[in-house]
Amino acid sequence: MSHTALSPFVITREFRAPRALLWQVQTQAQHLQHWLSPEGFHAIHADMDFRVGGRYHYGIEGPNGLQMWGLQQFLDIEPERKIVHLQSFSTPEGGLGRHPMAPAWPAYMHVTSTWEDLANGGTMQSISWLPHESDDAGIATFDAARAGMHAGFAGTFAKLDAYLLKLQG
Repeated sequence: MSHTALSPFVITREFRAPRALLWQVQTQAQHLQHWLSPEGFHAIHADMDFRVGGRYHYGIEGPNGLQMWGLQQFLDIEPERKIVHLQSFSTPEGGLGRHPMAPAWPAYMHVTSTWEDLANGGTMQSISWLPHESDDAGIATFDAARAGMHAGFAGTFAKLDAYLLKLQG
């Protein structure tokens, strides 16, 4: 499969929160650890160096003690507008890891997140994922996982909605 023919996985979501708040809860470790994980998981590590060239290294734990570690390496930051980063699984020490349930998953995903104000005071967020420098097996695994990614984001966004509600009291 040609890399140029592969369309990105894109998910767009409207949040009932101002852009400044949505930006804050997605760029600070003390907020991310409350919601950035699939349903049934909780944060066990959150270390943020939020700047171009910096990274967010995190660990989550789920049912039966299953641990997953991740790393975001920031490539571009436009405050309250856009973040571009490379997403990978990692080791607890911060080295490159593999997807614990899908070993063929691409080592890196190129991720672009954008935020736009809505007339109702809310914010529209769009996230685009595309395999980065992946082999054909990784691309096929990514392409076959679109429904699962939608479900995963839906659960994570539900946690984010609940967290935003709590913050906005």
